Amino acid sequence: MNTIDITIAGGDYDRTRPIADGRVKVDGCNVTYLKMQPQELFFRAIRYAEFDVTELSISSYMLQVRRGVSPYTAIPVFLSRSFRQSNLFIRTDRGISGPGDLRGKVVGCPEYQLTAAVWLRGLLKDDHGIESWEMKWRTGGLETPGREERAPITLPSEYDYAPIGDNTLSDMLEKGEIDALISPHDPSCFKRSAADVARMWPDYRSEEQAYYSRTGLFPVMHLVAVKKDLVASYPWLPEALYEAFSRAKDIAIEDLKFRTVPTATLPWLQAEVEATEARMGKDYWPYGLARNRDVLERLIRYSAEQHLAEPGLSPEDLFHETTLAPVSGGVG
Repeated sequence: MNTIDITIAGGDYDRTRPIADGRVKVDGCNVTYLKMQPQELFFRAIRYAEFDVTELSISSYMLQVRRGVSPYTAIPVFLSRSFRQSNLFIRTDRGISGPGDLRGKVVGCPEYQLTAAVWLRGLLKDDHGIESWEMKWRTGGLETPGREERAPITLPSEYDYAPIGDNTLSDMLEKGEIDALISPHDPSCFKRSAADVARMWPDYRSEEQAYYSRTGLFPVMHLVAVKKDLVASYPWLPEALYEAFSRAKDIAIEDLKFRTVPTATLPWLQAEVEATEARMGKDYWPYGLARNRDVLERLIRYSAEQHLAEPGLSPEDLFHETTLAPVSGGVG
């Protein structure tokens, strides 16, 4: 096998660091790892397909796959997973005493297609009976004006959906110009303890644990994708990438368990790992299609219900054929 040069663009995570620093090799590849923040990375990958291998928003990727316009094919490696109950902020002076009170309210989010927003809207529908079109959507930058949808979307006429232009979502929440906000990052107004701004679920950890106990789902946010034209030339590449990312994740999890000197700046790190394994199992961050079918089917349903990706997708449609069956490398 000839060695090829590839660039991998992704976040700086413990589960990717072994690839970035060379401890884990991608078979047949010389890797240049580009550490980037998701907002810039996803925009450049979706709009311009700049990178050989890239971390991607699964929501935006699904949308492009269903439209038949994705330049990438994915592997079932989920670099970001997160429960999102902590990401819903409200005005406390709008009569919002529970999630059901969001019906008819003006809700901001950086992009309608944001995966975190897809999951939260799905939760609001499943658990509280609120359809996505029953809220009014305002999109744009959280702290800096000008953010746009990374992939174009068109919502049905029953939606009240508009960009906020030169405003910012944090400022609008503080001023009361929106009633609620979905954001993966805490808005600055919340950090400053601005009046009448709070989380919907202050004890979000308990809410998230209850959600997991009820559903068994650990929501996926980002996956890894490789350019189709590169795979056409090197069909072994998707499986090689899957194996490398799986080994890197295994190293990261084992590092968390090293007791002598903690690898993270957290006093009860070992106890947290043990509690997580007791609740979610030893492989609590699984890769591979088989272990993630339920969570992927749920997200596909939510995307269709919220008028993003057209109905008809299956989990198999998202990934390169060589990575659909269990492959070696890691526990995923």
